[in-house]
Amino acid sequence: MQKSLVISMKTKAHVLFSGGKDSSLSALLLEPFFDVRLVTCNFGILKTGPVAEDIAKELGFSHQILCPDIEILKTAAKTAKTDGFPNNAINYVHRQVLSLLAQNDEVSMIADGLRRDDRVPHVPLPEIQSFEDKNKVLYCSPLMGFGRAAINKMIESNLVITEEESAVLLKCDYEAELREYLYQDIGEEATHKLFPKSHKQSRVISRIRNE
Repeated sequence: MQKSLVISMKTKAHVLFSGGKDSSLSALLLEPFFDVRLVTCNFGILKTGPVAEDIAKELGFSHQILCPDIEILKTAAKTAKTDGFPNNAINYVHRQVLSLLAQNDEVSMIADGLRRDDRVPHVPLPEIQSFEDKNKVLYCSPLMGFGRAAINKMIESNLVITEEESAVLLKCDYEAELREYLYQDIGEEATHKLFPKSHKQSRVISRIRNE
């Protein structure tokens, strides 16, 4: 079945979902216009699927787990070790996941939680246009026009979140499994040298429903 770029009011939007505030907020922004389904990538290194599924249920969205080939994560780990930092590795995983999801004939729109000031993952505009043309899908990042301060204001009235150091909080994203894979491969001390100093990460607890 050939996919078309023509969309209707309730086209399904597959939103890459980490359980954090950015991907959750992106889903809320798309909700009035699309039938939102949250998609969590899991390589089988960490049991993040059930965590993401519980958060998706709390938010009121359908959810699925995408299981890419472990070789993608292995290649990313090799890149991180070669570079001495994880940026290119995480960008690589993001592109591979986008391509894998786009191969599904039922997928006509893909979204994520990338923000204006995000360094990783990051997809330049010309690459987005090429990706859409090649795969006959729509791709959007609803938060791309917003900086951190504006997003935090949006979060205040829409989501209840918890925040912990990134090395402590179990997130359902690429970084968490890449970090764990490297722990097993080269040890925690060497892995910590590859990643920037631990920073605050968020996980959504519930949705604020203004009734």
